Amino acid sequence: MGPAELVQAAAMARRFYLEGKSKIQIAEEFGVSRFKVARVLETALERDLVRIEIRVPAELDAERSDALRARYGLRHAVVVESPAEAEESPDPENLGEVAADLLGELVTEGDVLGLAWGRSTIHMAAALDRLPPCTVVQLTGVYDAGTAERGSVEAVRRAAQVSGGDAHPIYAPMLLPDAATAAALRNQTGIARAFEYFDKVTVACVSIGSWEPGISTVHDMLSDEERAHYASLGVAAEMSAHLFDTQGRRVGRDLGERCITVEADRLRRIPEVVAIAGGQRKAAAIDAVLRSGLVTSLVTDTAAADFLLTAGAAPRPALQRADPDE
Repeated sequence: MGPAELVQAAAMARRFYLEGKSKIQIAEEFGVSRFKVARVLETALERDLVRIEIRVPAELDAERSDALRARYGLRHAVVVESPAEAEESPDPENLGEVAADLLGELVTEGDVLGLAWGRSTIHMAAALDRLPPCTVVQLTGVYDAGTAERGSVEAVRRAAQVSGGDAHPIYAPMLLPDAATAAALRNQTGIARAFEYFDKVTVACVSIGSWEPGISTVHDMLSDEERAHYASLGVAAEMSAHLFDTQGRRVGRDLGERCITVEADRLRRIPEVVAIAGGQRKAAAIDAVLRSGLVTSLVTDTAAADFLLTAGAAPRPALQRADPDE
């Protein structure tokens, strides 16, 4: 390109990319056809006269996010850079901060937001600073009723406070000694009222645990004998007291009879289910739960994403909400 052509190309590029003018407007200004403008703009890109840079905040990995979304057929996938000092730790706190921002995008006025027990959902609720008016309901009991004020009950209260909506917490443990005790608790007025909202939930946030100490709440609540029993069934992951094998099939369903939690079938009917989980130690468990078809969106980190992007054969798309058992 000669000097005159370079000057003209720069001027057209400035009008198009910086001033937002259309190709027709530029053509009229320079007395050429819009096809000529299109060719000049294309040449400007080819000759490096114009550089287009796509930038997202440094902590977000756009390339991994898009690859993960496509691989699992997710509606949304957000991958956060793993802190170097915390690569072996499950659910870095920055996941909760990003999930809080995502929730601010997904929740609309009048929605019913469901929150399940989990460290990541608690971090997310603490980071919330904006939510449209919505009802907030707790989807599971708590790890320890004695710590409810610092756990999922407080997360529900916090989300409701930010949104200005009603809160429906569950003041009960997640795991009970037997099915009869769990059934009796479900019939208590406050808990029954929360359960009535389960079919109305439009957006849910859940956590994922791998089947090992300190990483799965349910694992830590069981006896050694019970852990061995469920391990023999091939359990690889846990979400909201539901157990899954490596292919996303539910195992140990009898455990659900002893738990205060949203049923898997109800969870599958919720339009948007966001899982928040990361870290290398949870990567295989995340893969298992994504294969279950219960989750539509994921907030994770690069440590887990690198495993997920190379894990086994391509699973069924999550948006089909397909149950691997059927």
